[in-house]
Amino acid sequence: QVQLVESGGGLVQAGGSLRLSCEVSGETFSNYAAAWARQGPGKAREFLGGISSSGRKIFYVNSVKGRFTISRDNAKNIMYLQMNSLKPEDTAIYYCTAKATPDEDAVVLSAEGSWGQGTQVTVSS
Repeated sequence: QVQLVESGGGLVQAGGSLRLSCEVSGETFSNYAAAWARQGPGKAREFLGGISSSGRKIFYVNSVKGRFTISRDNAKNIMYLQMNSLKPEDTAIYYCTAKATPDEDAVVLSAEGSWGQGTQVTVSS
């Protein structure tokens, strides 16, 4: 069973930046597409974007496009979420997931599935 551990969250002022990490174990990460989602206070889980197993294909929802960047290092079994120009409405618990696929350019496009324990991001005004 794939294991997912998110880290890198914390408290940051509006306009600041954070980089989150998703460490994957139990499977060969290079065979898995992966994705990020978040859940703010009193809100439903929101899909943010995904990256193909090859790293060549990336998808973002419009609310984070241009501010957030997803990348991966298959040799280290880590996916990253670089967050710039953070806003108070970005305050949430951030989660990652991974899905095996025979297509190395396939991208996860929804929040369905199993996710890690999450890491808290708090953005102050």
